[in-house]
Amino acid sequence: MTEQPAATPDRPHDLIGIGIGPFNLSLAALAHGIPTTPDNPHPLAATFYEQNPAFHWHPGLLIDGATLQVPFLADLVTLADPTSPWTFLNHLRTQDRLYPFYFAERFHIERTEYDAYCRWVSRHLPGLHFGHQVDTIRWNTDRALFEVDFTQLDPQGEAEALGRAYTRHIALGVGTEPFIPEALRPLTDAATLPVIHSADYLHHRQELLAAEHVTVIGSGQSGAEIFLDLLRARPHGTEKIHWLARTPAFAPMEYSKLGLEHFTPDYTRYFHALPEAVRDTLVPSQWQLHKGIDTDTIAAIHDELYRRTLHGGWPDATLTPGVTVRTAGRISGTRIELHLEHTQQATRTRLTTDAVILATGYHERPLDTLLDGIDPHIRRDASHRPRVDETYRLDLDPAVTGHIYVQNAERHTHGVGAPDLGLAAYRSATILNDLTGTTPYPLPQRTAFTTFGLTPHPTPRIPGQGTTHTTRLHHHP
Repeated sequence: MTEQPAATPDRPHDLIGIGIGPFNLSLAALAHGIPTTPDNPHPLAATFYEQNPAFHWHPGLLIDGATLQVPFLADLVTLADPTSPWTFLNHLRTQDRLYPFYFAERFHIERTEYDAYCRWVSRHLPGLHFGHQVDTIRWNTDRALFEVDFTQLDPQGEAEALGRAYTRHIALGVGTEPFIPEALRPLTDAATLPVIHSADYLHHRQELLAAEHVTVIGSGQSGAEIFLDLLRARPHGTEKIHWLARTPAFAPMEYSKLGLEHFTPDYTRYFHALPEAVRDTLVPSQWQLHKGIDTDTIAAIHDELYRRTLHGGWPDATLTPGVTVRTAGRISGTRIELHLEHTQQATRTRLTTDAVILATGYHERPLDTLLDGIDPHIRRDASHRPRVDETYRLDLDPAVTGHIYVQNAERHTHGVGAPDLGLAAYRSATILNDLTGTTPYPLPQRTAFTTFGLTPHPTPRIPGQGTTHTTRLHHHP
């Protein structure tokens, strides 16, 4: 991968990535490793923009001891190219930490270590531009190029300069944003109330520990980790903490070996081929594949609660699943009242608390504003969502000859694996194979023992074969 600092219409980029989270960082790392060939003698010209001043991965959730839910092999590149210089193991080697890691025998690393690894890649990989906010994307029909307008930001996030770049293709990796259910939004509008999303937990931890009574809402991994962290830090016998969840149980994440095959390329291809209506029904029913709690965290919570019974009595901690928050508001100026309904009992009650942590998950960041200039060209499904093909390209009308690839914005077309770190390298390799029209990263023909459906495993499409076009990179001298 090479970078052209001042891409012009006559010397455009081959690829511009928008957003530098783990997925576009994976794409950038693999793009950097594409060798030149007789068909493509020039290095891939790519650059990536991110509005934040530096790489940080969920800094508000880097709780001490919290681990990734995928093995360390699910780094940015290994599952597509284990020889890459950007592997997690090479990161350890450069830090002179290979032997300590070897003796630690850790298959699942801590989140803080994954964040440190990604920051190491972001500091050393060329072609990454932090402090650059992309404002608009347009398709220039006359030049057959995308125009990308951006604002360069100073360290305080203020506009410093405007710029425009030109590219043949785009990769959107703008990530997700915290989701707050409608019933709970009135709480977040009251700035004086200690109501925070789990994404900001560590930034407000001391304030939350000081609250007399705390309520955690949400039964996923983040909610469990926050409940455990608060429980460990609060006094025995006066914990004063509630944990509420909509799900019928505080359920373990599906982590059996065959269950994990839902996070393989085989399952992704199967899911993509299903009718839209079937896909829409299937995703919510698979919540335990990605919204459950790992068994180690469940065990740690139970162990901590059990320890607090050793000298008699029960901890002042209430764990209640199957509960919906109907409405919420402020009372007495500083306290919070939650109106609760138990689904199975069909009963209602009120809970008064001093602080609320919303472990209510994330949803895909809206792309409407960013893609406003492209919107007339985007083909959509029955629910007005962008269609995404098997190679992660937005389905655009033929007038747009460039491609827009999406990363973690395709759960409706590719299934529960869309946000999974374990599929990051495979998706990045698929995009680069499609973009170049070659196979710099040969991909496996089969990845699961399970045969999903009654038809044989579909054979992955080879770039440039069996399609109506072949993408090639054409460099100007």
